Amino acid sequence: MPYASVEDLPPSVQAHLPLHAQEIYVAAFNNAWTEYAARGPVQRESTAHRVAWAAVKRKYRKSGDRWVPREPD
Repeated sequence: MPYASVEDLPPSVQAHLPLHAQEIYVAAFNNAWTEYAARGPVQRESTAHRVAWAAVKRKYRKSGDRWVPREPD
């Protein structure tokens, strides 16, 4: 189900990502949720989470146990 705000994200996502990355996650997840509406509910949610993580990883990278912004190209 789409997320209304970052406060609705799973605790594991909230605990590990900075606020901006959480905003990216919400936007990407909600977009993918709409885009993949024709898939079954389990596959739709799984795909939306994968798309959201991929979007975060385009702007952030993991450094030790923290997520930090990537350097601009």
